Amino acid sequence: MKFLNKSLIIAAIILAIAGCKKLDIAPTDRFSDLTFWTVDINVTNALNNNYSLLYNSNLYFEPEALSDNAYSPSGDLNLIASGNATSLTAKFAGDWASYYKTIKSVNIFLENVDQNKTLPQATIARMKAENQFMRAFALFNLTKWYGDVPLPDHDLTPEEAQVIPRTSKAAVVDYIVSQLEEAIPNLPSKDQLPASENGRITKGAALALQMRTLLYQGNRMQEVVTICEKLINNQATYGTYSLTPSYSALFSDPATNTTNNESILSLQYVPAVRTWQNFWDFAPRTVGGRVSNMAPTQELVDDYIMLNGKGIKEAGSGYVESNPYVNRDPRLTATVVYDRYSWVNPDNTTKTIYIRPGSDPVQPGLDEYSPGSQSASATGYYWRKYFDPSALSSFVSGNNLHLFRYAEVLLTYAEAKNSLGQMDAAVWAKTIGALRARAGFTDAAALSFPSGDLTNVIRRERRAELAMEGLRVDDIRRWKVAEVTMNGFAHGAKFAADQTIDGGYIRTQQRKFNPQRDYLWAIPSSEIGLNKNLTQNPGYQ
Repeated sequence: MKFLNKSLIIAAIILAIAGCKKLDIAPTDRFSDLTFWTVDINVTNALNNNYSLLYNSNLYFEPEALSDNAYSPSGDLNLIASGNATSLTAKFAGDWASYYKTIKSVNIFLENVDQNKTLPQATIARMKAENQFMRAFALFNLTKWYGDVPLPDHDLTPEEAQVIPRTSKAAVVDYIVSQLEEAIPNLPSKDQLPASENGRITKGAALALQMRTLLYQGNRMQEVVTICEKLINNQATYGTYSLTPSYSALFSDPATNTTNNESILSLQYVPAVRTWQNFWDFAPRTVGGRVSNMAPTQELVDDYIMLNGKGIKEAGSGYVESNPYVNRDPRLTATVVYDRYSWVNPDNTTKTIYIRPGSDPVQPGLDEYSPGSQSASATGYYWRKYFDPSALSSFVSGNNLHLFRYAEVLLTYAEAKNSLGQMDAAVWAKTIGALRARAGFTDAAALSFPSGDLTNVIRRERRAELAMEGLRVDDIRRWKVAEVTMNGFAHGAKFAADQTIDGGYIRTQQRKFNPQRDYLWAIPSSEIGLNKNLTQNPGYQ
């Protein structure tokens, strides 16, 4: 998308101009803070710059390794997942800086854009609303990770930045919700966007961020239901959304990935112009992968149900440990590469991926799992989801990354209705039933409304549907189950040399999670050194 692919040089220009002292006479040979915003193209470029700051592929994928869905040997991800992070951990400082950089740029935009007198007022109002969303999204991520955080609702002076205190998480959440509510009337619906503006923020995106923000609080479920029902039942106002027929195509097929009715907001990429390359370190080596930097866990694989709707440990499931990948939720095959996986190449030929040591009939020493190898998957699993068959060399992809999609709305609606005691056959049919039908389930036992407590059923469905989209870590933290799921070993496939330990499943990482500390990240020590009013979260030095 063209408007998202402007040079980031504009960010430096904006920040430099904002820092200039105002003069009585504006220079005539260059832009100044008295003239920059009066030029229409400058305003457009400033908006494009802020879109480029919204999020990136690393922020999207890395959280999987901080959950029980994946293991990464990479420095800070390994450090955090193993419970050994400190206030000096670089990722804590890097993510903090990234979100506040976005907020800084948004505040500069909002405080200066009204200097422009040539753009239509409706255009400026829309641009302001888009920036309100961007600030809200950054604040949402900040308070999700760090709890109470500074809330700069205007462009801070250097002096203000050195003393701004932390605002309570509850107050930040209320601010996010109110900002989105204010923005919605000035945003178009998805149906009003021309193709050239695909990926711009809409009414539906603002509602989806409200929905996710309130869901994560746990005690505002009726508000969550109300928002979901707007997106489900009032599509004439908020945009037409539906499930894409093919789950796999939504992530991998370039045409479906970029043009569909399921994506509410996606990070926009363009082949050879704006791209991401993370999959190079997700794919099996025998199809061109470089190193395995983030591998699915056995715990994730085990949570995919059987085609009859039963979990693998339930009586009557039909699960056979020696042949574990048959008759499983089709989303398993769309997401995870396992032993003897039939990999479909870009030219539609297939290649069998041999992972178990010694299983390759042609080259037994070149199987995908090599204990101790730094390039092979430590778990014996690789990723398939988000594989782009049209990728350039080394898996350089122009496919979009979905930040919010309609499937999440359905899952959230089911969770909220169930928590309020309002789950029934009708809600089930339009949410979990619809998602399973789209995934490829046909057995009536899997599609029909079940009896009993559905909390774990809905949570497992959310995990299977949203795996590799960076949301699992949020879920286990907000459900307060991370102290269980992130304590003990993360496992891989049943390839361990010693089959008497943990049933023969590979031990990859000893994880520790301190519930008195690790539900929040540390405030970076470097930030505390700069701001005397910042305090540290409990348990960190």
